[in-house]
Amino acid sequence: MAEETERYSCSKLLIPNAHTAKEQPIFVKVTWFPTHFHLAVTDGLTAWHCHPSEEEVKQRAAQWDLAVSEYLDLSGRYLGLQQQGSVYAFDDAGDGHKRLSWTFEKEGITMLWRWKCLLSPDSKKSNVEILDFLMGSNDNISGKVVGENELFEKMKVEAEKCLAQSERIANERLEFESEIYAKFLRVLNSKKSKLRELRDKLSKQENTEKYPQEEDTDKTESFGEESDFDRSDEDPLKDITSSSTDVMANKPSRTKRTKRT
Repeated sequence: MAEETERYSCSKLLIPNAHTAKEQPIFVKVTWFPTHFHLAVTDGLTAWHCHPSEEEVKQRAAQWDLAVSEYLDLSGRYLGLQQQGSVYAFDDAGDGHKRLSWTFEKEGITMLWRWKCLLSPDSKKSNVEILDFLMGSNDNISGKVVGENELFEKMKVEAEKCLAQSERIANERLEFESEIYAKFLRVLNSKKSKLRELRDKLSKQENTEKYPQEEDTDKTESFGEESDFDRSDEDPLKDITSSSTDVMANKPSRTKRTKRT
């Protein structure tokens, strides 16, 4: 079960050299388990290792009032990648052994953690194992980089296609709008021209209808007067008869005389 959950890290740490101003690099490979870890360190020639037990890691974590998982996570942060501001050291511990240490800040207090690394009984084998791991990690990273580059190139090609398509669509839209506007203007001008023609025709029609209407009014008045005259002469015989009747009615009657014998 522990082998299934193990993980690895390998970092290059620059260690200050007491004899020269130049920093000395070392490579630290760590195999992380849920409750402990294994260290393998090399400077390119000599190798060292540190395999603390679960109990030792538990005691170290308890000294700092930390859970084992917290202690391992914090250690992995500083051993998995060199942290700026932290002071790393790889000092002699006698008999060819070394002591790896690093510092970190916690709640304003500088803390120092260190582990004793024993000289490897077979430095060549240990160096080969570390180099194999580095080569394998490099191959994995190179494969990821190549894959990312290929993906980037594909995305770049797709982006260029999208850009070209966007430009084409924009140009087509401008052409379409220009064409539509031109047609709209032609239709609008045509409508305006027809409206002007209709307005002119309507104005002419109103002018032509105005004068004949006045003439018809005069004719209507003359016709009315003639009609009155015609009505007075409509039945002259009737008027004459009526006049004769009136005259006879007004004539004094004569009394007949009786002849006496």
